[in-house]
Amino acid sequence: MEVPHVTSTELDGEKLAFVDVGSGPALLLVHGLMSSHEAWLPQIEAFSKRYRVIAPDLFGHGASAKPLGDYSLGAHAATLRDLLAHLGIDSATIIGHSWGGGIVMQFAYLFPALTARVVLVSSGGLGLELNAALRAATLPGSELIIPIVASTPVRHSVDFALKAWAWTGLPSLSPGSLLAWQSLSTLADGETRRAFLASSRAVIDVSGQRVTAVNKLPGLATMPVLLVWGRRDRMIPSTHADSLAAALPHAKVSVFPRSGHFPQLDEPDRFNRVLDEFLQETLLQRSDPQADSR
Repeated sequence: MEVPHVTSTELDGEKLAFVDVGSGPALLLVHGLMSSHEAWLPQIEAFSKRYRVIAPDLFGHGASAKPLGDYSLGAHAATLRDLLAHLGIDSATIIGHSWGGGIVMQFAYLFPALTARVVLVSSGGLGLELNAALRAATLPGSELIIPIVASTPVRHSVDFALKAWAWTGLPSLSPGSLLAWQSLSTLADGETRRAFLASSRAVIDVSGQRVTAVNKLPGLATMPVLLVWGRRDRMIPSTHADSLAAALPHAKVSVFPRSGHFPQLDEPDRFNRVLDEFLQETLLQRSDPQADSR
């Protein structure tokens, strides 16, 4: 798979790294916690042939700055707005994974004129339930535990165990699970860890997801909406898709039975086909200001 070129700009005096490839209608890909544009590599490669694909590393993640400041969903949504303005894009399909899905729903609520359509992938913000490890990471004192879990000796031990497991010929971790494990190593860096805790504590507490977007879903009633989930998701249960389906009967919902929390990586060909069909159907229904972008 070809590695896309990462560029950067300054927004509010801080470096924001992003991928910007292809031409045509704009797709803005928004990653989840502890992640980066790399969560979308199969989609960047496939869709940049017919679309303009923008995939940022949000502040606190990847190659972007990790400033002290506001890591709320609204702040990240404003960053996306500023990035689109910097790139001269008036409207885009906004696609968000996990925590990034919560940002996308906030973006669509705040900036509907910029939102051509919404795609949510294993999205946060649709229910309380959440993996216990993420809930525990928001507890007081987690600042002391996370560096140990993300330390080099622990990572090397787990990497060795994963390689030994692979030799057995038994089913290995899915591509999405492997990326999630590799992303954990970024928390060994103090600035990244601080940004992760600020971002997670803005939406999560020991009880689960404390910020909900369900009450804002009616605002998406006039927009084309696609929801994709993995039935084997152990981070956010796929039953949360029911909340969106109940609030937005027009939304297209696709649950992949063999995928976990990262359906775009676990079953990339299927994901790309579902997304492509959705884009083609809705492009025919709506005029797209970015149809000739770049």
